[in-house]
Amino acid sequence: MTPIPKLPTLEKLKWVYSLVLAVFCVSAAVWMIRSDGIFQISSLTYPVLQPSVTPTVAQNMTAGFKVLRGQPASLVRVNGSRTLLISAYLEHRTRTKKVLVIAIMFRKEKVSLQCSLRCREQLHVSRASVDIHWDHFGFPYGTADVSCPLPPACQAPTHVAVTSAAIRNPADQSDMEYLEVWNQRALTSFPYTFTSCFSTMYNYTNVLQLVQSLEMLQFLGVNRVVIYKMNCSAETQRVLDYYSDKGLVEVVPWSLSKYLNVSRRAKPDQDPGDIHYFGQIPALNDCLYRSMYRSKYVALHDPDELILPQLVNSWVELLPLLERKYGVNKCYKFENNWVPSEFALTPPAPQTLPQLDRWQNVSGVNILNHVYIEPAPRKPVFNNYKIITNPRSVYSVTVHGVLRSQGGCAWTDRRIARMYHVKPRGQTELKPEQLIYDGRLLKYSSRLVSAVNIVLRDNGLLPKDAM
Repeated sequence: MTPIPKLPTLEKLKWVYSLVLAVFCVSAAVWMIRSDGIFQISSLTYPVLQPSVTPTVAQNMTAGFKVLRGQPASLVRVNGSRTLLISAYLEHRTRTKKVLVIAIMFRKEKVSLQCSLRCREQLHVSRASVDIHWDHFGFPYGTADVSCPLPPACQAPTHVAVTSAAIRNPADQSDMEYLEVWNQRALTSFPYTFTSCFSTMYNYTNVLQLVQSLEMLQFLGVNRVVIYKMNCSAETQRVLDYYSDKGLVEVVPWSLSKYLNVSRRAKPDQDPGDIHYFGQIPALNDCLYRSMYRSKYVALHDPDELILPQLVNSWVELLPLLERKYGVNKCYKFENNWVPSEFALTPPAPQTLPQLDRWQNVSGVNILNHVYIEPAPRKPVFNNYKIITNPRSVYSVTVHGVLRSQGGCAWTDRRIARMYHVKPRGQTELKPEQLIYDGRLLKYSSRLVSAVNIVLRDNGLLPKDAM
């Protein structure tokens, strides 16, 4: 009779279990070291999840990660937070390099965020710091800088995801959306001299003034215009496509109204909402960083505003004058002059133009017919100006001017240059005889009429024989 084998003792079982566990851990460690897909948090490493990739989304995936392509101003919700991400840029100017994510945050929300930085085939997870801009105009949401510190092993991340720090398991990445990190190199030569940033275009139908402004900006030396567009008329879209094909205009879709109740006014008591004026401020900050290493100078203004030199004829000639007078690496502030479009140029004005009847059927304002300005205040008003600046000297901007910069801003003498804002003023206490004739714009009229006719004709808004 075969004896029944004895069961192993408890000590033997513990020893066998420990041996098996050790072999497993060593094997796992070897596999993780040799694998191309790992990410690190503190001193721990985890295998990267590799979700299956279908052909329909393969173009949006990089090594198993969902990557947002196209415009960097894509809006991304942060899981576990009310935060919206706009875009991400590598910041070279701070003492230690970092990734700056431009975001929109609910100001009363107390949330801790973390960054997942994609660097080659690794993820580096770190705690983010948050700075909400003070210029929120009293709305619940404001523009914010989310800063992601760079570890020594990841000084040039290609993508970043921002999540709530409450998500404890960093290995669970299946629903994280990644923004591409732009401004990878701090360039010293730029393809554009002047970039103008327009924000934001909503329900836009003012075709004639848009064409006139874009042609005037080219006369002044602008070779790039970035427009944050919510919606516009079919004729406006045709014009935008025309200038985009020519390489002048870059249209950034701005779909913030899908996420927040955007206000149409500057203050909550004028029009309540979640955020100031269609999210104008985060758009301007995105344009600043988008242009950081693409343009020598950046101008922040609206389509109905023109900064006109008084002593010279272009910004190319103007900026050297300003740098000699006020210093370099500054933001230059240009005093606003209201040009109420309710008052038209009529004889016996000091200078008149022939009636441009051919433009009467084109939607919008003809700026050449509106050259009566309101009297300028005795002293410049702090929020009544727009700027041209070296973008590399500025860290954050607002509607009128900058929030943080290296060299500060200087008021430009209105005898050197000033801004003209042609728009309906509605109710005003001023009488027509109190307005002041200013014919500076008419100095460009001959070239402008010819250029506008060509654009309108090419877009089917004028007969082919109209010149």
